[in-house]
Amino acid sequence: MKILLLPLTFVILSFSKLYAQQDAIISGKLLDADKNPVLFANVALFKSADSTLAGGLASDENGVFKIPAKPGNYYLRISYLAMAEKIVPNVKVVSGNVDLGTISLKADAKVLDELVVKGEKSQMELQLDKRVFNIGKDLSNIGGSASDVLNNMPSVTVDVDGNVALRGSGNVRILIDGKQSGMVGMNPVEALKQIPSDLIESIEIITNPSSRYDAEGEVGILNIVMKKNIRYGLNGSFTGTAGYPANLGGSFNINYRKEKINLIASYGHLYREGPGRGSSRQEYTSADTSFVYEQKTDRTRGGYSNNFTVGMDYFFNKHNTLTGTLSYRNSQNSNSSRLEYKDFDFNNNLTRTVVRTEEENEPRTNVEAALSYRKTFDKKGQSLSFDAKYIISDETEASRYNEGSIGEGNSLVQRSFNTEDEKNWLFQLDYIHPFAKNGKLEAGLKSSTRLLDNDFSVHQQNAQMNWIILPDFDNRLAYDEKIHAAYLMASNQFGKFFVQGGLRGEYSDILTELKKTNEVNHRKYFNLFPSLHLSYKLEDAQTLQLSYSYRLSRPGFRDLLPFSSFSDSRVFRSGNPLLNPEFTHSLEAGHLLNMEKGSLLSSVYYRRRLGVVENITTVDSTGFTRIMPVNLSTGNAYGMEFNLTYDPFNWWKWTANANLFRAVNEGVYADRVLRSDTYTWTGRISSRVTLFKNIDFQSSFNYRAPRKTTQGRDLSQYFIDLGLSRDILKGRGTITASVRDLMNSRMQRRIVENEGYYSKSEFQWRARQFIVTFSYRLNRSKEKERGENRDDMGDEQ
Repeated sequence: MKILLLPLTFVILSFSKLYAQQDAIISGKLLDADKNPVLFANVALFKSADSTLAGGLASDENGVFKIPAKPGNYYLRISYLAMAEKIVPNVKVVSGNVDLGTISLKADAKVLDELVVKGEKSQMELQLDKRVFNIGKDLSNIGGSASDVLNNMPSVTVDVDGNVALRGSGNVRILIDGKQSGMVGMNPVEALKQIPSDLIESIEIITNPSSRYDAEGEVGILNIVMKKNIRYGLNGSFTGTAGYPANLGGSFNINYRKEKINLIASYGHLYREGPGRGSSRQEYTSADTSFVYEQKTDRTRGGYSNNFTVGMDYFFNKHNTLTGTLSYRNSQNSNSSRLEYKDFDFNNNLTRTVVRTEEENEPRTNVEAALSYRKTFDKKGQSLSFDAKYIISDETEASRYNEGSIGEGNSLVQRSFNTEDEKNWLFQLDYIHPFAKNGKLEAGLKSSTRLLDNDFSVHQQNAQMNWIILPDFDNRLAYDEKIHAAYLMASNQFGKFFVQGGLRGEYSDILTELKKTNEVNHRKYFNLFPSLHLSYKLEDAQTLQLSYSYRLSRPGFRDLLPFSSFSDSRVFRSGNPLLNPEFTHSLEAGHLLNMEKGSLLSSVYYRRRLGVVENITTVDSTGFTRIMPVNLSTGNAYGMEFNLTYDPFNWWKWTANANLFRAVNEGVYADRVLRSDTYTWTGRISSRVTLFKNIDFQSSFNYRAPRKTTQGRDLSQYFIDLGLSRDILKGRGTITASVRDLMNSRMQRRIVENEGYYSKSEFQWRARQFIVTFSYRLNRSKEKERGENRDDMGDEQ
């Protein structure tokens, strides 16, 4: 029995000793000067005897840390970005846990100053499949709209009508925070003019999107990233704008973060008046008839808009976040125009002068509700996200027209109504799974439904003062679009070589129906869209990129709508309900050179387009001109692009970009071959000088070269912008003065030639503008903003 008790006693004593020496827990909670938790601070435990590292970790989402330790004497070293290092001495572990209670950290002014120099956000950031342009540094964007911001982006052009093009193509997809939005859904031209630039953080230009993005957009995607932040406490920014012609606005963007809840709110109000002018000459000659007339146009488009967003982030823990937002947008435009037609005979003698006036009211409302859930895992880079969005929009255009010959009084009175209602549902699921050291798998599902109802009619007053509907301009369009998609993508890095490949499948079910004429067009099709991105790092300062994608461009709502505008009684623009989508193969190669004082991104690209949609102009013998989009041709585009940033001195920064390309389109319309082969380019150069440390002066020059079209040519266009800003109130405020289109030269000039028809026109949508803007940052200085990393809560995760 004794022999058995000896080993049993040994075992019991051994377990008792191990139990007695088990690790204790050293714990505490980190708070900043405002009593907010300090997340993810580095807490290191050192032995007092020889200063060897005994353990350490990062504080959790509540600022709490818990470090296991054996009995002994220690000290803590706590460090965190932009805060002074904290030493906690004389931490003694005897036989139980040690609770250090609350530990306060203070901001380090020296560290903040260093962040200003080293952490200033670059205006252009290059990522594998996109370029990110931070707009805050560009003075020409302050006080403007989203349309103005896009017009200052490299390779992006916005014509006088507000139509956006990328690398010369208008088939570009516009997203907000990585997702489709009702704000730019039905009428992107007007919507972009109503979004204040003060609410925009950055613009992402994605010329060859990967499979995670929708296949929509032949030439790529422009993603507008709105401002947001999740800093602790109450902070935000406020902006006020005044300008001439009438440009009055104000906006704020604030958030309040406390432990697990982050509340956000933003609001922007904008009132603008945009005077425009133009002129044209139309000549038509045939065997039966001929006509010549000149047209002079004076227009004013103006009104107000309100953009309001509220939302909340709820952080269950460091791995699970739920976000809900509600956005409301309302605008009321009042537009007027005066068109003067001068008719001439064949000998160029004036025969009569006709004047047509229009008064239009255009109210719009848009409501969006979005819910997003994001889950991360202990494994770095692994995440799961789910997004749901509901959008409802309505818009009404009501116009009244008066037309008559001078000296004869009004002989024609008309009115038109155009109501547009839209509903959207969107559901999206994305999952990222890392593998190996730098690899990851991505997969996702998406389903969207879009319902549009458009009722339009034109009425004319008869001699008895009764309103008669014009049957050629009376119909109701119902548009039902369902798109279901799935994608799978993988990427990995092999030394200096990085590869990303993906495949996206999309099933489209689109029904277009003209109710009053019983014209139905139902299309169902399934397509696979591959993408490939390759990157090779030659050395620390140079990187090569190669990418390929296959994409499509479905006709937009306006392109399908048979009725567009009745403002001009002699030139009618309409859509085409029978349009089919375009398909595009896109190949691009790029080279990034990082230099000591700048960077140079050079790209060459090729696009092969099938079923290219072009606007065709036709004229009848009465002089009535119709412009309508058709699937005309195949197209090939070859181009090269350069983006240069160069800072010769700390106080002087240069940026320049140029896009040179050749576009060849060829097709047949009405038994006639239409072909264009054009060499053209666009460019922008900007200089920013900092004087006396707190004054910035910026000048920029934009140019668009002439280009040929299948029915004529577009002439050159240029404009100059200037801006001057000064920081005040110890860096918390900034006042900016700017002038857009200094020479009042931003004018679209176009020539159209067809069999027996010649037209030359020029139009300026908005005259030169002078703007003064004041911005104030609450609980954050300009320097702190530059040093922070933006928390990107958009679709690109």
